[in-house]
Amino acid sequence: MKILVINAGSSSMKYQLIDMTDESILAKGNCERIGIDGHFKHTTGDGRKCEYDVKMDNHTQAFMEIKKALIDEKVGVIKELSEVSAIGHRIVQGGSIFKESVLVDEKVIADIESLIPLAPLHNAAHVQGIRACLEVFGKDVPEVVVFDTAFHSTMPQTAFMYAVPYEYYEKYAVRRYGFHGTSHRYVSHRCAELMGKDIKDLKMITCHLGNGSSITAIDGGKVVDTSMGLTPLDGIMMGTRTGCLDPSVVTFIMEKEGMTPAEADIMLNKKSGFLGISGISSDDRDVSAAAEAGDPRAKLAIDMLEYQILKYIGAYTAVLGRVDAIVFTAGIGENQSSHRETVCHKLGYLGVAIDDEVNKKAIRGVEGRISTPESKVDVFVIPTNEEIVIARDTMALCSK
Repeated sequence: MKILVINAGSSSMKYQLIDMTDESILAKGNCERIGIDGHFKHTTGDGRKCEYDVKMDNHTQAFMEIKKALIDEKVGVIKELSEVSAIGHRIVQGGSIFKESVLVDEKVIADIESLIPLAPLHNAAHVQGIRACLEVFGKDVPEVVVFDTAFHSTMPQTAFMYAVPYEYYEKYAVRRYGFHGTSHRYVSHRCAELMGKDIKDLKMITCHLGNGSSITAIDGGKVVDTSMGLTPLDGIMMGTRTGCLDPSVVTFIMEKEGMTPAEADIMLNKKSGFLGISGISSDDRDVSAAAEAGDPRAKLAIDMLEYQILKYIGAYTAVLGRVDAIVFTAGIGENQSSHRETVCHKLGYLGVAIDDEVNKKAIRGVEGRISTPESKVDVFVIPTNEEIVIARDTMALCSK
């Protein structure tokens, strides 16, 4: 079975074609700048590539480029489109409606559309991707939607409710949803495999650290709390996002600067985080390099990030009662060994001990345990793989 995994954004569409017999990637690529000027990238599993500018006015035209590349004589990986057995879509916001992956039908599309107010850019783009897919592939090819929020749906009310008037929860579904769920789900289950234990017997904290970051407490395979909230803005500081802060900071700055809600939203989501503190970049690599060169604001940004990771791990250890494993994943979590070293050394009170040399080598796709045999908590670096989770769910639902 060959499954096409789609991640549609408002002006982009990433894809992977996966052969489920061995879970190998046959091809992957990205349609960029949809509705603007258009750029297409495609790479096969054996290294063949194509890249070119092409006008794509909408997601349907983007799908046509994907279709052409997949069956192309030079860079194609299948002879005809009928070899694609099913399509899996990543959906950011499933709200309280979707607690697991489902097959697409008109009601499902309508429900995803009803959640657009909770994720205006993401869910609207996902619906465009689903409808474009139906137009290009037809209704006979089954489609499955996999939700970022679904893995977090096990959170108790005590964790997901905000202490605002209850009527806003009833009227507008204002609550904590959490994101990166597909990533947290993958690495937590992979961690259990590496430990040789049943996930139902484990308490772990998974740290998805990238340009967007979230930390999750998982008890027996079920999420009990996560750092992102109603939107991906909450939690620890990120590339351009503030993370959690006193809400009065927002109203104070708005009043002083004469900001509109839209302008405040841009400030909080696009001009804060690493970029706002360092004044250099939103990229951890750039900020880390500047910190090493002695830039005080860059060092402050790094220190703040490491402090906040440490704080969340401490809080979630208290929530869980104990912690058996800590996992680092995503761009920063997988590749910035210095952050892992700083955080883990300060967790010595929990019995955490890591091998610094092993930790330094655990970058660029290396998976494994970085804690010492004596450590009371197992610490892992596990490269995330959200696409394979989507493909597996798609295959499972289509097989039924």
